[in-house]
Amino acid sequence: MPDAASRFTGLAAGYDSARPAPPPDLPAFLVQWSGVATPDVVDIGAGTGLSTMLWAGVAGQVTALEPSADMRAVLAAKAAAGPAGPTRFTILDAVAERTGLPGASADIVTASTAMHWFDPERALPEVRRVLRPGGLLVAYRPAWPPRIDPETDVAFAAFEARVTRLEIERGLRPPDAGDDYAATMRASGQFRYVTELALHSRETGDAGRLTLLARTRGGAAALLRSGATEDEIGLTALAEVASRRLPRLRPWWWTFQVAIGVC
Repeated sequence: MPDAASRFTGLAAGYDSARPAPPPDLPAFLVQWSGVATPDVVDIGAGTGLSTMLWAGVAGQVTALEPSADMRAVLAAKAAAGPAGPTRFTILDAVAERTGLPGASADIVTASTAMHWFDPERALPEVRRVLRPGGLLVAYRPAWPPRIDPETDVAFAAFEARVTRLEIERGLRPPDAGDDYAATMRASGQFRYVTELALHSRETGDAGRLTLLARTRGGAAALLRSGATEDEIGLTALAEVASRRLPRLRPWWWTFQVAIGVC
């Protein structure tokens, strides 16, 4: 998480406007799955609150852990604006490996597009400590990019491949725990049961949003900060395709892969 915080420094506003929120049905599913009508939730790697704020009016207490001051500021503004109903929000400068939270204090711990940044050998025992018996660790991420049309899909895939290659070549790609969150949970030995499901959502976006989405991807941000140009990382080429395919708002179809570990 400290590396994630540094990679996204200064990008909070763009990140918040371009990134997708998790599917709106997620809290209802997790309430049913947990068996707790008004759960206490901890959101690790909360970012700008795209995941955190889904719990407004649903959870009793939501504790958001986020190491980036920029991201926390955006989240704090959202929490203050409400309405949250009975939900109480607390925002802390903390990470998965060192939450600082009391033991057995949460029914659900969530991690949205974040668990690959954890050190699983330290983070998952800590999550297990924070969860109550029968509690859930729920880690989820979107399939990139949103499905819009074939040409846009191909262009985004080419952009992502170029960014990955340049990151590796220039020594900018950090280690991570991988995107198979369920496998990471199973390997940890911290959960009695692990399963997965996919949830879907629909948003809208245009060329500007797609370009900003690409710019705020971690690898692209790191390369641009290191002095790479938009031409070098393939952002210019992607923007050209987006301008043709997305001159106005069009539906974006997202799939979120959700991994659930049960204590």
